[in-house]
Amino acid sequence: MDFKLVSQFKPNRDQEKARDFIVSRIQEGDKYSTLLGVTGSGKTFTASSIIEKIQKPTLVISHNKTLAAQLASEFKSFFPNNAVHYFVSYYDYYQPESYIPTSDTFINKETSVNEEIDRLRFEATTSLLSRKDVIIVASVSCIYGLGKPEDIKNRFLKISKKDKIKISEIASHLTEIQYERNDVELSRGKFRILGDIIEIHPANMKNLVYRIEFFGKDIEKISQIDLLNRNTVKVLDEISIPPASHYLTKNEEINSIVKEIEKELEIQEEYFKKNGKLIEAQRIRERVAYDIEMIKEIGYCNGIENYSRYLDGRSEGETPYTLIDYFGDDYLTIVDESHVTLPQIRGMYNGDRARKRNLIEYGFRLPSAYDNRPLRYEEFEDKMNQMVYMSATPTNEEIIKSGDNIVEQIIRPTGLLDPIIEVRKTENQIKNLVLEIQKNIKKNQRTLVITLTKKQAEDLTDYLIDLNIKVNYIHSDVKTMDRVDILRDLRKGKYDVLVGVNLLREGLDLPEVSLIGILDADKEGFLRSKTSLIQIIGRAARHSGGRIIMYADKITDSLDYAIKETKRRRKIQEKYNKENNITPTSIKKNIEEAEIPGRAKKEEKDYKIYKKLSKKDLNYIKENLEKTMLKEAKNMNFENASSLRDEILEIDRILKNKKF
Repeated sequence: MDFKLVSQFKPNRDQEKARDFIVSRIQEGDKYSTLLGVTGSGKTFTASSIIEKIQKPTLVISHNKTLAAQLASEFKSFFPNNAVHYFVSYYDYYQPESYIPTSDTFINKETSVNEEIDRLRFEATTSLLSRKDVIIVASVSCIYGLGKPEDIKNRFLKISKKDKIKISEIASHLTEIQYERNDVELSRGKFRILGDIIEIHPANMKNLVYRIEFFGKDIEKISQIDLLNRNTVKVLDEISIPPASHYLTKNEEINSIVKEIEKELEIQEEYFKKNGKLIEAQRIRERVAYDIEMIKEIGYCNGIENYSRYLDGRSEGETPYTLIDYFGDDYLTIVDESHVTLPQIRGMYNGDRARKRNLIEYGFRLPSAYDNRPLRYEEFEDKMNQMVYMSATPTNEEIIKSGDNIVEQIIRPTGLLDPIIEVRKTENQIKNLVLEIQKNIKKNQRTLVITLTKKQAEDLTDYLIDLNIKVNYIHSDVKTMDRVDILRDLRKGKYDVLVGVNLLREGLDLPEVSLIGILDADKEGFLRSKTSLIQIIGRAARHSGGRIIMYADKITDSLDYAIKETKRRRKIQEKYNKENNITPTSIKKNIEEAEIPGRAKKEEKDYKIYKKLSKKDLNYIKENLEKTMLKEAKNMNFENASSLRDEILEIDRILKNKKF
């Protein structure tokens, strides 16, 4: 199916110009182009228009999971009839395997896998291997190793109603592609046999299973059924079941893989002995020998990705296979907030290698573990086909690579102007700021205050509290869940002021904020660079009365650039508004509790009620919560789904511990 953009909106002048320019560059074969779009100008809509025009599978890379989820939701609304998927790390919690030599401390790998995200990853790769109208919104986890795409595609189990096959043969095939038999509980990646019936729960499906009914070697019926209510969804003539793992070993290849691992083990063990490292020699022998036994028995072992070089048939140091390889040769990459995302991609390789160095040197892993790694930046660049950078503040890298292929998108469909900027002296800056905050409070509008240090943020918060101002602070020491809670409370009016060191996180959407005060704005550095200042200014661009007050005793180069650039953009928007008779209006966005993970008070109340209910009632509530959770996850409302999942887990604990 072709990409078909569905929207009630029509592109404005700037969006059309940006779309047509970038499409022309892509069609001319240029590798790099940049969409320089200001906050609120509809960059995602423009990106969707580009995808519709060029009709290529598209990878969209974002620098964090939350923003990736927001983007995936937006793209899904624009392309309801195409395949839009979400691909991020499937760990809710991840403590990598590591060793600290100074204290002789080995830290085992500890993880908490989010089953729903894991399923979405399989859904993404399955779509890429079976169709072309695919958009994958991914975090930088897309540069980490996955199984070889050809191996995955060739191991799909295809079953037709015309086939002559035994149940035992299907079970054998399923085991080879990492499915487990469980005749009691059917869950994702498992199958069960009930007489002449086999039921399979594919790795890429949540609540749908395949049911195959036999009469001897003849297949009488293939149906897809709902796992929860057991109703038949559809009857099929044939099905294709993807492997349950992105790392597969073929039975005929296991012996050769094991021989390669044993050969490396002997070399490494001998190396340790020659250098008098007898403990390391014994350690590596025991650990790898256990892994080998597991691979021989079941074709898998914990940490099998550390042997991915042998599984994929790669040479030492050869580039690993990643999600990017599943796109084929002709595709488009869009890098969202490129000024943040590209440096993040650049830093992944060195961090991973530094951790593995100790594991290898002290006998916890073989040197081949180095090849289970993210891409180096140059490898990432080599794999890219054509790229569109999106940012309000592209760095020199994007500008140099794009050359003349840079287009601005400054006009906001809402007519909102860039905020007015004032520069005031630092003398009595706090006293002056307090007066401005109090004026804002009278107008029922919110204020952000940007400081240089965490301590300054905390001290200023204490000072404002003493003045009876409703205020809180937010910085990197505040837990992520609490940060979202605080932002929600700011919007609701529980706080009138929020103080922080770095509130310029891309995607921070606070329409109620009309004033931002930047303390010590002339202290040149990362937090006061021209990129940072432009991003901070953008946070006040969602309110019709947006203002910025910068406290500075001198105009630095960064300040000068940010002020002039903001004025330039404001003039362009003013001219457009006048020509089109547009009155700027503040963005209105509903404040929904479901978007916020801070649920402590609500949970306490609900759990007290649950403890009083019967077992039958609890099971009924749990079943309905699971259905709602699946629906929310399907619609990519992941935070709401996560909230419901926590509630379901609490009910499970009550069912387990309560005596009925």
